[in-house]
Amino acid sequence: MSKLKQEFKNIFGQSADEPRVCFAPGRVNLIGGHTDYNGGYVLPCSIQYGTLLAIGFRNDNKVKAHSLNFPFIVEIDIDKPLHKIGNEWVNFPLGVMKEFQGKGVRLKGMNLLFYGDIPNGAGLSSSASVEMVTAYALNKLLGCNFDTIDMIKISQLAENDFVGMNCGIMDQFAVGAGKKDKAVFLNCDTLDYDLVPLALKAYSLVITNTNKRRELADSKYNERRTECETAVENLSATEPIRNLSELTMEKFESIKNKITDIVGRKRANHVIYENQRTMDAVKALKGNDLNKFGKLMFQSHYSLKDDFEVSCDELDVLVDEASKVKGVLGSRMTGGGFGGCTVSLVKKESIQEFEETVGKNYFERTGLKADFYIARAGEGVREILDQ
Repeated sequence: MSKLKQEFKNIFGQSADEPRVCFAPGRVNLIGGHTDYNGGYVLPCSIQYGTLLAIGFRNDNKVKAHSLNFPFIVEIDIDKPLHKIGNEWVNFPLGVMKEFQGKGVRLKGMNLLFYGDIPNGAGLSSSASVEMVTAYALNKLLGCNFDTIDMIKISQLAENDFVGMNCGIMDQFAVGAGKKDKAVFLNCDTLDYDLVPLALKAYSLVITNTNKRRELADSKYNERRTECETAVENLSATEPIRNLSELTMEKFESIKNKITDIVGRKRANHVIYENQRTMDAVKALKGNDLNKFGKLMFQSHYSLKDDFEVSCDELDVLVDEASKVKGVLGSRMTGGGFGGCTVSLVKKESIQEFEETVGKNYFERTGLKADFYIARAGEGVREILDQ
């Protein structure tokens, strides 16, 4: 807090208004991969890593945004239309500001200083974290009285319409609604959700970063959405549906040949079976059956690899090596794929062996160094008050 506020003064001047500080976490999705934009179930949790935003008013009509993570800075005139700036990080907060304007909110001159400790490009929702912390801070400063769901929807629209990433709502929802020691069981169609206790006891969640650049992630993500939408069109002639997750496994098996393209059939197969796996995973957690939960994590990964084809060699190596370590109950890729991270359920006493063995074998097989993070389910977006 003190360091961030001092940097705020250093950058914007000692005379700048005393900033308020807000925090939005990242998230890790435990199961439910690529089901969110198909109207299905997901099971993410917010984590302790995230984005801090120090924000304060100015006495002019400028918005200045800096980040301690990236060199690019922006200064805009709030009386002029907001436009996307290349592929810069500032598009995430700018998109949120534009959505606020679209809801009739008049912006004021502000200074914004961001700092995040989520590994960039790791698939842990650094973008949703930036969007949600911006929405929350603007809501506080400008007295907009938007509720959490409003801010979640605003942030998703910012990423869809302004940034151009056609994401589902899971990331923003987990960042906004997360709670300590809970997972968010979300129906992405209705936005109904339940907070499921993460009673891991002798186990911990370990995130492993492939450190592979996710260069294809955005284009392939949008491609998968299109393939799923085409599958819905094929099936709707027989079974009127709005999204794939409306189908049970039994119903899908009876009509799946209506999907004329074999690739589209594989995509639909993943979504529908993953949806059931997610529901089964919630039952396993509620029943304290971590062995079952871990098996579902492995099944999820293999489906994402073989049917949805969003994994990569590096992710597969991490899951394969994790499966060989005693004390590991489950492991899967998390996030959009094509790089990023895996999440593993590891016995606490085995974590050191896990990191050493998986790290060594991963380097030997890929030439890349993996990074490891022990994740804790934490609170969602909030203001950080001085102690």
